[in-house]
Amino acid sequence: MMRLKKISLLRERISKPCEYPFSIPTIASLSALEISSRVCFFVGENGTGKSTLLEAIAAHYGFGLEGGNRNFSPKTTDSVATIEPLVKALRLSFTKRTGGGFYLRAESFFNVASYVDQVRASGSYGDKSLHDQSHGESFLSLLQNRFTRSGFYLMDEPEAALSPQRQLSFLILLHDLVKGNDNIQFIIATHSPILLAYPGAQIFSFDEERVHQIDYRESQPYQLVSRFIAAPERYINALFSELPLSKD
Repeated sequence: MMRLKKISLLRERISKPCEYPFSIPTIASLSALEISSRVCFFVGENGTGKSTLLEAIAAHYGFGLEGGNRNFSPKTTDSVATIEPLVKALRLSFTKRTGGGFYLRAESFFNVASYVDQVRASGSYGDKSLHDQSHGESFLSLLQNRFTRSGFYLMDEPEAALSPQRQLSFLILLHDLVKGNDNIQFIIATHSPILLAYPGAQIFSFDEERVHQIDYRESQPYQLVSRFIAAPERYINALFSELPLSKD
């Protein structure tokens, strides 16, 4: 069975501990994360390091930083230089590697779709250009056509293109993939309380300047959305009057 078991930061490989990305508190305090589930979530506020760590894991595994699989890696930025020190300091411990998988990054998905058209590979993505579909449709088309084999799948904020209803469709697809294949694993960075509800998933919070495992109902997206839905008028009034929000 293919599975990532552990993510470790080897401090002896860090030459400049005060520079980015080790200047991010969660990255600086990282030691080792024990991975016990085939669906794992990274959650935390913007800037807490969850996407940075996910990006470094992708680069370490051989995926391009724009996204894609190991066979193609569209590149329009030089961001690899900024995270290369973290990539070199990581150790990923697998039961075995299949080499298969995909890195889906919401913010650079347009570039991936363009690259697919450029190399005329749309036949592997539903026989239709991803640019000829809505953002949500192209995301689901990618998931349905490329997330079907054994492998290691990394996703950065997939909810960015998915309505709440489509997020539920994504959960169904995720469930079908996981239950039918022991050699498939997902690590997903997200802000979505819907996606975080996937049963049996492992959730790592990047808040509080350290990476730590939490339960679903401890996650900030769940708590914030739950409180808002319970009393939307109070939240809106407080926001517009610039009053502090209570957690009660």
